Amino acid sequence: MSLCPRISLKPEVTEYLKSVFLNKEVLAAVGHQEAESRFQKLLTCLTHPPSYTCVRASTHLASLDEIKHKLGEELRNQQMCSSSAEQVSLQILPHPQIPDVLLLPVYGPRSVKQLVSEVVVGAQCGSAVLRGAHVFAPGIIASPKYMKAGDVVSVFSDLEGKCTRGATSFQGKRVFVGNGVAEMDRSSIFCKNEPPKGIGVRMVEPLYQSPPFDGVLPNLVFLQNLPSVVAGHVLGPRPGERILDMCAAPGGKTCHIAALMGDQGEVVALDRIRNKIDRINQNAQILNLRSIKAFHFNSTRAVSTDPTQKTEGPPFPPESFDRVLLDAPCSGLGQRPNMANTWSLKEICSYQPLQRKLFHAAVRLLKRGGVLVYSTCTVTLAENEEQVAWALDTFPCLRLQPQEPHIGAEGMLGAGLSPEQLRLLQRFRPELSWDETEMTAPLPCRASRDTIGFFIAKFLKN
Repeated sequence: MSLCPRISLKPEVTEYLKSVFLNKEVLAAVGHQEAESRFQKLLTCLTHPPSYTCVRASTHLASLDEIKHKLGEELRNQQMCSSSAEQVSLQILPHPQIPDVLLLPVYGPRSVKQLVSEVVVGAQCGSAVLRGAHVFAPGIIASPKYMKAGDVVSVFSDLEGKCTRGATSFQGKRVFVGNGVAEMDRSSIFCKNEPPKGIGVRMVEPLYQSPPFDGVLPNLVFLQNLPSVVAGHVLGPRPGERILDMCAAPGGKTCHIAALMGDQGEVVALDRIRNKIDRINQNAQILNLRSIKAFHFNSTRAVSTDPTQKTEGPPFPPESFDRVLLDAPCSGLGQRPNMANTWSLKEICSYQPLQRKLFHAAVRLLKRGGVLVYSTCTVTLAENEEQVAWALDTFPCLRLQPQEPHIGAEGMLGAGLSPEQLRLLQRFRPELSWDETEMTAPLPCRASRDTIGFFIAKFLKN
């Protein structure tokens, strides 16, 4: 059994996405055969990790060369202590265009022999394994009846969420992700008294080989998808500005904004989930960033109706911020690797109204002459280009702006935007270069194309 050739979706969701990627504008531009080919490549590439691991370096604390050297030493030490049956050559390369990004090649899919003893994990856990993680005990759904610590097992991901927790075997729709060594007995994993903690299976022969980053130089490197790093640069924060990150958890982009400002100014981070605020503050503390102020608050209500309000936190008076990042909640259909999504079409389509509420608040909170960056990690038109068309029609004060850097593709046809407007947008489309990324092109050449699916729009408020 090889890696899942296509992402597992509900049939209604597959048909919806097909209608997006084979819309009338696309068909008129490239023809039915090319449009269909791109759509099928998208469904396939989503189940595979990008061909590199992207690490954002804390260049506000040390130079990129120094961080690269320390990271190399740390990973070599980790490799020497590893029980992995196979060692791979360690490469760390700077991104050719993004000054605070380091790239590490991912090797795979590799030829790994499946074993008789099998462990089944959830789809989310399986996706993490494909990106270099070990199997943590809470992710284990089924294991052999007499599994003991030290047993060598094959790990499979349950694609449809149908495996019963505590089962001893599972024959449903699943996919092989590699072999590992059990770190815990079955009785400890499925103990009824308390939830299990720690590593349940240490991967020694993963299908995709990449270094695990758990606890590696936490103050100097931050695991982050390349398009997310690009979004921070596109926002263009400057020292002394006041910047709002509207949907900030877990704080990767928040911390990047503060670092790009040299920690001079104020970065306000909002999130509607209380326990995620602690995560933002922890990341800020680890990265030695003092300009971040995080608040538990629903950003749709972040505009104050009281012009005399003087409190430090939300809600804020209109036109309080020089720049606003709206990295909006979305359907997340661009995430890779993602072997399965069990959401209904109703759930997939539920984000557009929320995104528009957030957009209204963002525009009101932005100063005249300020910059608004809107981004998502999904591939639909409704959450991306259609939102841009709606925003330009709804807010006459907004104008699309060029993006720097612009390393992704232009916007996708289908929302009625002009060619000039589409060129100002940035859509990361791994399906456009999927054949090429499976070849042996040098890593820096393919790094900007073999990404997660992502979208960025930059506006100026006149």
